[in-house]
Amino acid sequence: MSGLLGAAEIREIAARIGVNPTKKLGQNFVVDANSCRRIVKSADVLSTDTVLEIGPGLGSLTLALLEVAHEVVVIEIDSRLAAELPSTVERHGFNVDRLTVLTEDAMVADSLPLAPTVLVANLPYNISVPVLLRFMEKFPTLRSGVVMVQSEVADRLVAKPGTKSYGSPSVKATWWAEMSAAGSVGRSVFWPVPNVDSSLVRFVRHVAAGDEALRLTTFAVIDAAFAQRRKMLRGALSELFGGSAQASEAISAVGVDPTVRGEALLLPEFIKIASQLSLGLPL
Repeated sequence: MSGLLGAAEIREIAARIGVNPTKKLGQNFVVDANSCRRIVKSADVLSTDTVLEIGPGLGSLTLALLEVAHEVVVIEIDSRLAAELPSTVERHGFNVDRLTVLTEDAMVADSLPLAPTVLVANLPYNISVPVLLRFMEKFPTLRSGVVMVQSEVADRLVAKPGTKSYGSPSVKATWWAEMSAAGSVGRSVFWPVPNVDSSLVRFVRHVAAGDEALRLTTFAVIDAAFAQRRKMLRGALSELFGGSAQASEAISAVGVDPTVRGEALLLPEFIKIASQLSLGLPL
């Protein structure tokens, strides 16, 4: 057999191994081969790449990646899906030695047997942002990637200051990478059909904005700024700085108006504010 998975085969595999897609695990399997190839193309996967795929499910996107990439590492939390994937790869004419399957939770994965260069994933909606940020943090060899997420999440990841969608994920993602929208995905390409729209987000890594100590402090400032997003910065950051007056003084010292809200700032401004905090301050 050659080519990619179709809807009928996907349902047959699921029935054979006793998988009934669950909302709890965010299991909405892609059943359209053209959509899979489009995602791979959007990710600019090269023949020399080691691709990391999170949540391969029944293997639709995995096969599309194997058409192009040198090798693919997948992380799958469902042991039934993980066990079946090598057989699916072999049936479709691919060398199973190019596939590494890890049966674990992506939210706690700290190491990989191979250094990935590209991330491609159909991420469950409830964990999409923390998983994406975690993997950009943990695996600096990732130079780029494309993730498929709920459109509302995609909007937040690529949002600019002053917009309704701009928030903590928008700022944090730019610590490691430039984020951009890469198009929408129709509901009909999934089984079961989700009740939300999906979109693709592309990232291209740049040099990290600072060391780990500065990142932790900056992220604490970002979290505080958006926890009560309607508050002025001096109020939102008052607890971090020990009072509104102290926060106002520290914010003003780096050339930022303490009466603006967090949604008005870019990452460099948050970094400047964070630099005013003692690195020894418990956050």
